[in-house]
Amino acid sequence: MAATKFGVLARNFSTSSSSQQLVKAPVQVFGLYGRYASALYSAASKQKSLDKVESELKDFHATIAKDSRLAEFIANPTLKRSLKKDALISVAKKLNMSAVTGNFLELLAENGRLNKLDVVTGHFFTMMAAFRGEVVCEVTSAKALDAATLKEVTAALSGFLQKGQSLKISTKVDPSIVGGLVVVLGDRYIDMSLASKIERYTTLLKQPV
Repeated sequence: MAATKFGVLARNFSTSSSSQQLVKAPVQVFGLYGRYASALYSAASKQKSLDKVESELKDFHATIAKDSRLAEFIANPTLKRSLKKDALISVAKKLNMSAVTGNFLELLAENGRLNKLDVVTGHFFTMMAAFRGEVVCEVTSAKALDAATLKEVTAALSGFLQKGQSLKISTKVDPSIVGGLVVVLGDRYIDMSLASKIERYTTLLKQPV
């Protein structure tokens, strides 16, 4: 059943009926929104427009960030799907989007999934990073890392890479982890935070002797 729905998504995104076979994404993403992203990747790959679709989606996110009315319109759950679909078709034409990107946004609107646009495009961007040999890494710390520490962390994480891969690192500050680091490297999750250690020690102390 899932494979059937997956194929339908890809056909909806595609502007050509020459091939129904899906192009396999360079990294596997699970769940419904992973299937949307994989279908988008397949359609864009067939049209040889992966870079263009990625650029258009990033531009669209930038437009949403600058246009509060558009952001509210997309997030509003009370509006009819048909209204959102028509609006997205209009926006796609106004921004001169490719057919693949336009069809993708139209399908999200039609299926009532526009509120998950960030999730789906996030998966797609991860696939594109893998396509370029990039390994996406997010490092979370309790306070901003200075240049020397970031360089040290980057060097350590680079040791996990395979030949031909490059590290695409981003940082985030979250005071709740108290200290240490939380690292998401590709599909690896490494919790080296002080908060997690405190939680483990607290649990141990609460256990009966």
